[in-house]
Amino acid sequence: MTRFAGKTAVVTGASRGIGLAIAERFASEGASVLLSANEERVHEAVEGLKAKGWAAAGFVGDVTDAASVKALYDAAEQQFGRVDISVQNAGVITIARIEAMTEAEWDKVMDVNTKGVFLCCQEAIRRIRKHGGGGRLINTASGQARQGFIFTPHYAASKFGVVGITQSLAKEVAKEGITVNAFCPGIIGTEMWAYNDSAWGKLLGDYKPGELMAEWVRGIPMGRAGTGAEVAALVAFLASADAAYITGQTVNVDGGLIMS
Repeated sequence: MTRFAGKTAVVTGASRGIGLAIAERFASEGASVLLSANEERVHEAVEGLKAKGWAAAGFVGDVTDAASVKALYDAAEQQFGRVDISVQNAGVITIARIEAMTEAEWDKVMDVNTKGVFLCCQEAIRRIRKHGGGGRLINTASGQARQGFIFTPHYAASKFGVVGITQSLAKEVAKEGITVNAFCPGIIGTEMWAYNDSAWGKLLGDYKPGELMAEWVRGIPMGRAGTGAEVAALVAFLASADAAYITGQTVNVDGGLIMS
């Protein structure tokens, strides 16, 4: 399929995991993709896409810094001429008992997960408006945007915030042909979930690596963790013309783990 031919997509948090899977999906369907992350590893991801003959470029930056975010979207326009789709996927998590959680942890998680979404949406809307023809904003929330989990009040708050940003902006830009949606991934086989398994396992009991993850996966109706490619399939749909009448929505992609 080439349903994104002539389109440019910006994907943050794209050096690995869900973000990289999303970038790969867009590129495979004809989009020019600017992959952004806060680590040089993003350039290795770009080379992997280019090796398949896809149009991609990389940017190392900080989604919590307005100047860096502006430079990101400047780079997208310089490389590919325009911005049509922006996926706000950069995110971080820490896991700790409330008495041990620091203010610095709270601030970092809120800054990356919520402020970063705001800053990227703000800049993406400016670029989409400038080039005309509407566009798509898609924000990464979490199952914790539906139901906060233990030892992560900052992460839950940050992801509930993503849903609020999504709904508010969707109402503001709807008549301009710009849709704003979010998605809630559940347990996905990524590096972040390897950390989650270890950190939660230490606090919830004497779990060996992999045991807690396996226990949680047994509670998923489909009986397995998801893949980045399965999340990317939803994101590609939300970015497509088929989703032109869908905005302000937050969609679960979790094998039925949370049904709401």
